[in-house]
Amino acid sequence: MAASLWKKMYAFNEDRLDKPRRFGVTEIPIPNFSPFSHNLLQDIFEFRGEYVDGLKLSGDSYSLMPKATIKQVIDLAHQHGVYVSTGVWDEHVIPKTPSDFKEYVEECKQLGFDTIELNAGSLGIPEETFLRFVRLVKSAGLKARPHFQVRFNESDIPKGGDRAYGAYIPPEPRSSEFVEDVDLLIRKAERCLKEDADMIMIDALGISQHADKMRGDIVAKIIGRLGLEKTMFEASNQRISEWFIRQYSPKVNLCIDHSHVLDVECIRGRNSGSNHAFVFGPSSFSVLK
Repeated sequence: MAASLWKKMYAFNEDRLDKPRRFGVTEIPIPNFSPFSHNLLQDIFEFRGEYVDGLKLSGDSYSLMPKATIKQVIDLAHQHGVYVSTGVWDEHVIPKTPSDFKEYVEECKQLGFDTIELNAGSLGIPEETFLRFVRLVKSAGLKARPHFQVRFNESDIPKGGDRAYGAYIPPEPRSSEFVEDVDLLIRKAERCLKEDADMIMIDALGISQHADKMRGDIVAKIIGRLGLEKTMFEASNQRISEWFIRQYSPKVNLCIDHSHVLDVECIRGRNSGSNHAFVFGPSSFSVLK
């Protein structure tokens, strides 16, 4: 009731759908497990649950927790209409053979996971095996989400190291080459979608953190080929989230920190964030150019 009045007060976009949503999805990763994690989740779902579509178990410590604890977290999310993704919670022990991976999928299903995320960069398996894993996830009745990252050449990243304070550092030329060609990344993602993968996760950190400016050309190429509804971007901060919403409307799918949920929802609801200062005051995160 309070959330509904809040929406009316700030003139939210009428096109913003209620859960479950096919687009404009907001997913949050939960960090490593601690005695406070359950209380944190309860608070998030109680006060922001209407604006959270998915939960990703992002901490390796979850793989060390009893299965009953994992199931308790998943059940809590489901009570609030939030799907749960494996994220990287158990990535380091994902089997590399199809037969063992099938058992892993069944275990995830029994625990209550809705989505299994497969990191193409860290699994270290042939592409055909990766596609077979996608099919195994789908055949078990779960959602499959391949994860890709745009990797920049080391020459694109500023050099670090010990140096005297105020010492002059001569500029070094930067290349525009990528460790992994973007077109190749898109081709792999397209093959996953042909195998009925539900969505492609793109790590946006590489597109923004090590570049002088947001590489909108890369984002445009990815969305243009894969489709807005079929892609989700990991946005590491509010500046990146605002950029995505301004450029691609509130329908863009984002994975964000739980502390940014209300800010991002306000930007989504107020027509790409053009008037979000009306709610929060002057923006502390100017849009990337």
